Amino acid sequence: MDNDISRKRKWNHADVIHADGNSRVQVGDNYYPFEDSCLADLRSTEPRHDKIRIEQTKGGILRDAYKWMLDNAEFQRWRDDEQSRLLWIKGDPGKGKTMLLCGIINELDNSIGNTGILSFFFCQAADSRINSAAAVLRGLIYLLVEQEPFLATHVRNRYDHAREKLFQDANSWWALSEILTSMLEDPNLRHTFVIIDALDECVTDLPLLLEFIVAKSPVFSRVKWIVSSRNWPSIEKDLNTATQKVNLHLELNEASVSAAVTTYVQFKVEGLAERNGYSDDTRDAVERYLSTNAHGTFLWVALVCQELANTSGWEVEEILATFPPGLDALYRRMMNQVCNSRHAKLLQRILAVIAVVYRPLTLEELPALVDMPGGASGNHKALAEIVGLCGSFLALREHAISLVHQSAKDFVLKQAHDEIFPSGIEDIHRTIFSQSLRVMRETLRRDIYNLGHPGYPIDQVKQPEPDPLATAQYSCVYWVDHLHDCDPTRNAANDLKDDGSVDKFLRRSYLHWLEAVSLLRSTSEGIASLLRLEGLLQISQLAYFVRDGCRFIRYNKWAIENSPLQVYAAALIFSPTRSIIRNLFRNEEPRWIVTKPLVEDDWSACLQTLEGNRNPVRSVAWSHDAARLASASWDRTVKIWDATTGRCVATLEGHSNPVESVVWSPDAAQLASASYDHTVKIWDATTGRCIATLGGHSDSVKSVAWSHDAAWLASASWDKTVKIWDATTGRCIATLERHSRAVYSAAWSPDAARLASASDDKTVKIWDATTGQCIATLEGHSDSFDTSLSRRLHTDAGTFDLPPALPSTALAVTSANHIPSPASPQCIGYGLNSNCTWITYRGENLLWLPPEYRPSSSAISGTAVAIGCFSGRVWTVVLSDDNPISQQG
Repeated sequence: MDNDISRKRKWNHADVIHADGNSRVQVGDNYYPFEDSCLADLRSTEPRHDKIRIEQTKGGILRDAYKWMLDNAEFQRWRDDEQSRLLWIKGDPGKGKTMLLCGIINELDNSIGNTGILSFFFCQAADSRINSAAAVLRGLIYLLVEQEPFLATHVRNRYDHAREKLFQDANSWWALSEILTSMLEDPNLRHTFVIIDALDECVTDLPLLLEFIVAKSPVFSRVKWIVSSRNWPSIEKDLNTATQKVNLHLELNEASVSAAVTTYVQFKVEGLAERNGYSDDTRDAVERYLSTNAHGTFLWVALVCQELANTSGWEVEEILATFPPGLDALYRRMMNQVCNSRHAKLLQRILAVIAVVYRPLTLEELPALVDMPGGASGNHKALAEIVGLCGSFLALREHAISLVHQSAKDFVLKQAHDEIFPSGIEDIHRTIFSQSLRVMRETLRRDIYNLGHPGYPIDQVKQPEPDPLATAQYSCVYWVDHLHDCDPTRNAANDLKDDGSVDKFLRRSYLHWLEAVSLLRSTSEGIASLLRLEGLLQISQLAYFVRDGCRFIRYNKWAIENSPLQVYAAALIFSPTRSIIRNLFRNEEPRWIVTKPLVEDDWSACLQTLEGNRNPVRSVAWSHDAARLASASWDRTVKIWDATTGRCVATLEGHSNPVESVVWSPDAAQLASASYDHTVKIWDATTGRCIATLGGHSDSVKSVAWSHDAAWLASASWDKTVKIWDATTGRCIATLERHSRAVYSAAWSPDAARLASASDDKTVKIWDATTGQCIATLEGHSDSFDTSLSRRLHTDAGTFDLPPALPSTALAVTSANHIPSPASPQCIGYGLNSNCTWITYRGENLLWLPPEYRPSSSAISGTAVAIGCFSGRVWTVVLSDDNPISQQG
């Protein structure tokens, strides 16, 4: 048996010099800036500890069970051939792929010494910390920084702007992939091995991870890769496109795998014999039976030995014959034991719930969804014992319960369907939905984390211990999903009626639920849940309530998502006077608002405001299926938004200057963006990867347009030209040069035969897109006009010039003609924050302002705040003389 590799001096990483403010990492005589908080925020798991846990869970690593790999021709070709950069190990369930990779990590660690480093990650579908593509990259980056501290600069460059959100928000994959790429191409990086186990257990964004591996594995001369997976056609389809790849198929190495399993059997039986006092004859009988029936499957051996561990030595030989060969047959035996237990109904219900939930449950959550015997709920030891009664089907790791292997889940859902789901899977979904409503009713309350301050930012929220939401976390996020999947027209019709269970819950606890999903960083999921619920309802009072609730959460998403207690403040007082939610929960409005602002009677046409750009947004475009929006900003980014939930699903970074225009390809698979950096970039809308950069303009590119057949792109520039590009190759096929001043816009005819351009020279020109000839010049405008620069307000009383927007440094008391000095004294009462998005108290955010209520000018006198808006709206609010923080509710 090998000792764990963490004993080696390599894993005792470089000393870090800690200091307040800017910490530094010392490597030799060089110092690199870093912070403890950055490394702590990056760490979602410690892959070295995961490796130890996996090895210990499986009874320890046995070198004789994996050493065959070291002599394998494919492995040696990957190891020794500079042109073989990716090794893909694939095999059926239970063939020992994970322990094989553990052994390879040990061997590589022993062989490379100081000449190289290893970074590895173990995916496990049942563990939400380590079952996503982003989690894989976080783990790899974490180990690289731990061993090569100078690489921390690649993380810090981005971390300073986003802090922990860099690793957690909707854009984390794109940010992490760029960080890892920059690390792997760092010229100071030593020879590196990147190892990823169980690609098939990457539940979230596996296609992104596969694309990354395929794209990056042949690129870096100092980096070699190993990945493992089941024989999944979807994985094979992607990895087959990789170059410089070596395949190692375990089923094609049956003799070696069988010999390794025999060695593993000998090791496991030796442990059983020592523990249970086997005689020599018993030990030989067990070893012979296991070797004969294992059929090259490590998991089968492990499961049988787990059952034998609690069997007395005198009855072992009699019981041996009851273990059939093959995983499915063994699972059938285990299932029969569960069904014949005196606790059969409880165990079957636990297996049913664990098999259908959308993520592993914790020991705290399980009693909320499955009725437990008296005294078991809240007793972790008792709950762990009950989970253990489910035979070897369930694994309990760090209080999280999951099926022991994906093959076990497949068996429960299919072969054991009649025993575990006698009334159908829909009945279990119905039960989970019903139990979820119950636990939320019993648990949720206002300010459940005792934050106190209405503007308390989500980034600073720490989970209390004990966590009052612990039992209800799963239910808060997934209750509607289970309602949807229970066949509600048949199983939940009464629940969806007026005054039914859903109606009663929402009318009592809707705001408390919104607060909870915000605390759980799941506001977007909350929106998706409400929209899904709305789709289940017929015309009824409940349907009207849910529709109003959808408007409420979408309109106030940014405030609720970033400051959970704003659900009782800004979200209520800026909602329309006839809003069902506002009127029902009027008693929840803050007492520290003495005179509330005048608002509209009904919801406006604005469904939702998408916020997240740091600078003005210059362009917005719908995808042709209306599912997504893209926005281009002067902060040099393009953002892609889920048009339903308002969640930012990607931030595309690469332009070096402001982005002026963005457009979707007709099939919504790609985006094109035009920038002041003189380029047009084409992006893959799924992965966020920049596919091509079109350079050639000598000045800022103002606009970009895709032809309707997706073949061509046109770009309009301040260099007085329009360029036509081949959208596939990125080649410029024509430059149109007849305008005398900057060109602001270009548009294709539906048949892509002609192109129109609008210019600062007061003309519109029409071009033959094939020949590049100008076929018409349309004149008649007396001035150039760019609607994106319009500062005019059109009203029934006439047209008025609007004043310019206030600079972002404007503070507290402002008007269009007065900007206070940045050195103004700190506000000791009410004021406005620097970008005029919050009313503050003593400098801390108090009341969020929706975009249409934000000031072009403002005046604050004591507790009275008056705000004038660009739209012409003027509104006032009078706040309490007393400290508002002490007047919650």
